[in-house]
Amino acid sequence: MIQVTPEIAAGQFFDELIRADGEARPGADSLLKFLTDLSPEVLSEKRTALEAAIKSQGISFLVYSDSMNIDRSWPLDLVPRVMQASEWRHTEAGLKQRLKALNLFLNDVYNEQAILRDGIVPTELVTDSPHYIALASGMKPLFETWAHICGSDLVRDHRGQLFVLEDNLRVPSGVSYMLENRSVMKQVYPELFRNHHILPVSQYASDLLDMLNALSSRPVYHPVIVVLTPGIYNSAYFEHSYLAQQIGAELVQGSDLFVDSDDCVYMKAVEGVSRVDVIYRRIDDTFLDPEALNPDSVLGVPGLMRAWRAGKVSIANYYPYHRDVVVRSIRQSQSRPIHPAHHRRTPLDCPPPERCWRRRETAVGSHTRSPHRRARVCSSPSVTSGRRRRPSSSFRSAHCDDAFS
Repeated sequence: MIQVTPEIAAGQFFDELIRADGEARPGADSLLKFLTDLSPEVLSEKRTALEAAIKSQGISFLVYSDSMNIDRSWPLDLVPRVMQASEWRHTEAGLKQRLKALNLFLNDVYNEQAILRDGIVPTELVTDSPHYIALASGMKPLFETWAHICGSDLVRDHRGQLFVLEDNLRVPSGVSYMLENRSVMKQVYPELFRNHHILPVSQYASDLLDMLNALSSRPVYHPVIVVLTPGIYNSAYFEHSYLAQQIGAELVQGSDLFVDSDDCVYMKAVEGVSRVDVIYRRIDDTFLDPEALNPDSVLGVPGLMRAWRAGKVSIANYYPYHRDVVVRSIRQSQSRPIHPAHHRRTPLDCPPPERCWRRRETAVGSHTRSPHRRARVCSSPSVTSGRRRRPSSSFRSAHCDDAFS
């Protein structure tokens, strides 16, 4: 039995590996035994191997607060986390449903506005917001999906209950670190992967590519896909280049693209120009088009919104709405629960957002030492025999300390 801290023993904090009595949590027995059987010398060697692998693979991130803005090696916990398959399936289903509900909300706000008309969300809260982009009104993207990829922060309270801390639908980042973390952990703990049934994450790149391919409005077998990055000085540039390489897409900046008189987007290259079908944007939405949005932007492409509205190009995760507006609408409408499922009249598998917010302020706000987990939800249509299917969400864990799913 492992000695636990007084806070864990008293049930004030939740440890994902051991219970308050020092015994392993369900599903963590073999991992705990494996770790306790390792000598301090072996653990030190594994720590050295982990840090060496991170350095050799160039896994880094940029810290803007540093005066020189230099890359730093990515921190990775030597102790992996375990989530049982039953809990994972329930979490996955809830996050898929959550992303579907958020897309229903966005599609309604920019089209029928039933949620405003029925008084669920105050109209002025939406239309008076500086983050509401009237240019997007009346638009219905392919599959009526606005947010194709969602990064959700999950936290546990002192009882171990998972809650969504926030959803990042605009430019979610971190999934590349999850993929690289798994690679590093396989090098450090080959015996764990050999002796346990661990869900794979290696298919994320192919899922992402299938989803992006399905967004093309042109009936071509190989759509031209680009990853739009702000450039090398962005803190997530490692991920931008990594994902572009993994899916075989071109990594471009705004200056590499232009919109012609036919409202199509073209990419400049040494061999000439080629039409772009899908843009996986990794820059803030307000900087996408200096012609229609922020005129001071040097990161975007003039005329991009015109091309998007004309249906000549698809933009993955063009989410013209700030999450703070959604949060405020939830808080200001607590007398009437904001079920995004309001649009389909179907019950939610997880608590409605207004209930989650109240519980977050009480239970979740008191567990500062409880670890959190980054998650990625990929609403990913696939292409089969040249025909597109409606997107179906797939979920992958993506926390920097995560080795087990």
